[in-house]
Amino acid sequence: MPKVIAEKKHRIHNEVQKQGIVFNKDFGQHILKNPLVITSMLEKSALRPTDVVLEIGPGTGNMTVKILEKAKKVVACEIDPRLVAELQKRVQGTPYQSKLQILIGDALKSEFPFFDICIANVPYQISSPLVFKLLLHRPIFRCAVLMFQREFAQRLVAKPGDKFYCRLSINTQLLARVDMLMKVGKNNFKPPPKVESSVVRIEPRNPPPAINFTEWDGLTRIAFLRKNKTLAASFKQSSVLQMLENNYKLQASLQNQEIRPDFDIKQLVESVLQEAEASEKRARTMDLDDFMNLLYCFNKHGIHFS
Repeated sequence: MPKVIAEKKHRIHNEVQKQGIVFNKDFGQHILKNPLVITSMLEKSALRPTDVVLEIGPGTGNMTVKILEKAKKVVACEIDPRLVAELQKRVQGTPYQSKLQILIGDALKSEFPFFDICIANVPYQISSPLVFKLLLHRPIFRCAVLMFQREFAQRLVAKPGDKFYCRLSINTQLLARVDMLMKVGKNNFKPPPKVESSVVRIEPRNPPPAINFTEWDGLTRIAFLRKNKTLAASFKQSSVLQMLENNYKLQASLQNQEIRPDFDIKQLVESVLQEAEASEKRARTMDLDDFMNLLYCFNKHGIHFS
């Protein structure tokens, strides 16, 4: 069998026919079919008639139509032109047609307009970058009600010491309050995904914390690389020390500050960890205040992570 035909058959085998649409698993297309789950997600978002709603991955429009009934406007971001056509056909000639704006393309590359609320059954492979794209979006939105793979949702809400506590947990919780709303079984989707799902509510902190997020992300990246090791051990790695030394020298140069001939980045890092009482701490047990204090101490001594 020629390779092209074999690949085509394999692709068709991995897709599911529904409503004349072949769902593409590469795009994470698992359509939420249970109207009770959709209704519950809308209730949890506390939609107002004046709201502009951003929906990521509207699919065939099961949730979109329900949002259009309650909101002023829906901006739907869809990567698949076939589903865009299906969605347009669904609202054509109805009062909802003028309330629906469709952004065709990759949600991670699209520029989001103003919106009050985001509601989405998120394609799981874009979960993490989408969360931070939303949380760094300005102006700040009111809340997001999002469906994720269950383990991802558990990581979003995890607290220090929990099994799922990780860099994603602390970075998200710096910027927002996150609450677990409900579990959703795989049979609520067509085609059913291989994993269970959960819905979370994300409410951005407003005003946002007065912290350079790039710096914060750089610090937590180092700390959580080996979350069970002490920070003293994590910051002893030569690659980490080299990066911090380069940043230190760059900042000194920008501020026309001389660096002493006997300057030793390793000694400075160790003294900062001691000052912050963090040498023996482990990332998996540290909370927001611990990391804020540590970042403040590093920055105070001219050590930066970006």
